[in-house]
Amino acid sequence: MIQFAGKPRGPNGQAVIYGLRGMPALNPAYLSAYVIRKAADSVLKPLLVAKNLRRANSTREIFNVDYFSLNQGETIALIGPNGAGKTTFLLTLALLHQPTSGTIELDGVTAGPNNLLQLRRRMAVVFQEPLLLDLSVLGNLTTALRIRKVPRKAALARAQKWLDLFGVAHICSQRARSLSGGEAQRTSLARAFALEPDLLFLDEPFASLDYPTRNSLLNDLGKILRQMKMTTLFVTHDYTEIPFLAEKTAVLYEGRIKKCGSNQEIFGHDFFQRNCWSPWSD
Repeated sequence: MIQFAGKPRGPNGQAVIYGLRGMPALNPAYLSAYVIRKAADSVLKPLLVAKNLRRANSTREIFNVDYFSLNQGETIALIGPNGAGKTTFLLTLALLHQPTSGTIELDGVTAGPNNLLQLRRRMAVVFQEPLLLDLSVLGNLTTALRIRKVPRKAALARAQKWLDLFGVAHICSQRARSLSGGEAQRTSLARAFALEPDLLFLDEPFASLDYPTRNSLLNDLGKILRQMKMTTLFVTHDYTEIPFLAEKTAVLYEGRIKKCGSNQEIFGHDFFQRNCWSPWSD
């Protein structure tokens, strides 16, 4: 069993190894050299940096952010009221929307017309509604990998690995359109992780799920993110989801980043010490 340095740790300082509910704990057989390298990188350094980033349409300014950074291996939750510009900001950082002005750097490389596709291939996005192809569950993953030029045999092995880790390997031959909401979102997440991105964007991926399904998926995804040290920006309206996934929170209000800090700094310690702070708590 592999143990990773850094959080999370037990009360005596030992590294914590998680097994996903109903699934095997991560072990060397499930980890590619790429993921091992990412998980073992304990030095926090900026992976994504946005400077003087602004986007506006013909009627209003959507956001105007002087500076925002996401360090290697950390997960930041992005919160704010409706209309604050959270999704537009996320999609702009993911290079799916063009900013009106400003720069975005990925690992020190500034995004521009000549390298957008190259940089996008280092990212993955999971949306609120799973955007699955009208193929089998397995076909959704292998097709995405083949588009990324992964050889057929390697694509199949990688797809099966991540379907297993997200608990949907048993329905790999099922058509995507016949899946439940939870199964579809697990498939969408498995596809994103199968791409082995440097940077993951999650745009309210649990918003349309019922409480039991959301609870199960939050726990499973949180464990995977911590073990893989996947660099992630996570947009949510539900603050109770944040402790499962993120160590830090950024507050976007009226298109500006008003605060960015640890969850305790943003919400206060009492918020995370409540015994019954979510409708699905055990």
